[in-house]
Amino acid sequence: MNILVQKFGGTSVANFERMAEVCDIVEKYKNDGYSIVLVVSAMGRKGAPYATDTLLGLLSEVNKNANEREKDMLMSCGETISATLMASMLSARGINAVALTGGQAGICTEGDFSDSRIKEIDSKRIISELEAGKVVVVAGFQGVNENGDITTLGRGGSDTSAVALGKALECGKVEIYTDVDGVMTADPRVEPNARVMEEIDYEEVFQMADKGAKVIHPRAVQIAKDGNITLVIKNTLNPMYRGTEICCVNSDNGKIECSGKSERFAVAHKKGISQIKIIDNGDFGKILSEMEEENVSMDMINFFIGEKAFVVDDTDAEKIEKILKRNNVQYSIRKNCAKITLIGNSMSGIPGVMSKISKGLSDAEVPILQTSDSSMTISCLVDEQDMENAVHAIHEQFCV
Repeated sequence: MNILVQKFGGTSVANFERMAEVCDIVEKYKNDGYSIVLVVSAMGRKGAPYATDTLLGLLSEVNKNANEREKDMLMSCGETISATLMASMLSARGINAVALTGGQAGICTEGDFSDSRIKEIDSKRIISELEAGKVVVVAGFQGVNENGDITTLGRGGSDTSAVALGKALECGKVEIYTDVDGVMTADPRVEPNARVMEEIDYEEVFQMADKGAKVIHPRAVQIAKDGNITLVIKNTLNPMYRGTEICCVNSDNGKIECSGKSERFAVAHKKGISQIKIIDNGDFGKILSEMEEENVSMDMINFFIGEKAFVVDDTDAEKIEKILKRNNVQYSIRKNCAKITLIGNSMSGIPGVMSKISKGLSDAEVPILQTSDSSMTISCLVDEQDMENAVHAIHEQFCV
């Protein structure tokens, strides 16, 4: 069988009109001889009747402290509804289809509710249905643990479901459909000159997702890399456009290889960040231990003699302040910051990158509060009010 896994996100299945467009895509591939496994998200986004946030809102009305097991049971319903409707719509068109929950599809999970991991996939049921000529529609974002409880995979978990199924079914390619033409050089809602990238390496897109770009879940990218699977990001409303291929630029050990075009840059942004500065006159190791106990994650870490600087999510700023007060250290907290990150495939080998970033931000009159870098990224912390100008400035320097 020539198996193809296709994942359709919430905007792609938001209503019956969009679902009909998905059916058109499936029918074309089916006629081209593919055996199709569809993975679907819940219908629409926040505010839509069956979106995940809407379902959670129902639960909070009856119990604001509902346990995680019941939350997962409720959250999984959105994807189950989408799968059932999609399979029924395909059947109405004369395309034999079957809807499966994550558990029925053989997805076995472990770990915490609301953020579980896929332990293994028993693909027998899916293969049996494909051999019977059916399109298999799987509810994304969910599986079943060893106790038979439904668990969910965390936000973006439908991406993870699709790629993990692709790996289990030994697919060479998994298509991820969304509402843009592919992976773009910046968020088009912020940067109007953002353009689609024809190809990008696993590591580059992992960095983009990790630094705030809403591209694809980092966990899904890692599974694709491990399984030597090419990911193709495509637009449900423009399915004939080639989209973006995510694969391995520098091929070795039989890895699928992109064409390896030289310089590729993209800009990611993340807001809702607080900058923490500490005058080092106490037991900083104790502070780090308390942060770990409170599950607070640091980023953009700059440690110097006499001063420590790092950032956390704004939602963790109150926890940090309590810890610092308990330890009686001098500190400052600057809330409402944003991190702007330039991602490049060969950052360390290109001279003058930081100079161009500094010039661009200076010309845009955007002060840099802090920086951090790696072999593939350079991040600048700015005030949130300057975020859009910073994105424009860096994008113009490297991506136009």
